[in-house]
Amino acid sequence: MILIQFTGLSGSGKTTLAQNVRQLLMENNYNAEIVDGDVYRKTICKDLGFSKEDRCENVRRLFNVGRNLISENKIVLMSVINPYENLRNELRSFEFVRTIFLDCSIANLIERDPKGLYKKALLPDDDENKIKNFTGISDVFEIPQKADLILKTDSEPVSVSTHKLYHFIVNSLVASV
Repeated sequence: MILIQFTGLSGSGKTTLAQNVRQLLMENNYNAEIVDGDVYRKTICKDLGFSKEDRCENVRRLFNVGRNLISENKIVLMSVINPYENLRNELRSFEFVRTIFLDCSIANLIERDPKGLYKKALLPDDDENKIKNFTGISDVFEIPQKADLILKTDSEPVSVSTHKLYHFIVNSLVASV
């Protein structure tokens, strides 16, 4: 089996692609599960903040959930920002992990801003509604140096990215047999 670790800024399409690809995989008789960072922040990661240490712990917990699903012969789509190259490489040390970078410009993300997070991150420092430590704005996001697949989600339609990712997963499964 395979675990796809998505990496990309907030709003780049991680959850959307995970949902679309899971649907395609299920339609083609593959068993797939999504491990979504936003969902798990409300459950097993609700005790964590947004310091570097807490972000790393968050990703490690999600990875452990994913590893358990792998042991059940499921394809895992781990949808989380995962901003640090060292941590992504730590996960890549497992032969079943693939890294997918959703590349989308900050300008495009600010324009899209589906959750209104960029608007809050860009507020003046003295505004009580300002989001501090926002990845890509006031906190670090390291561009992956070793992505297995790069999807340009600001310049290609969702359907194109979905099909590229689907074919990447299926080809990876075939190659690992």
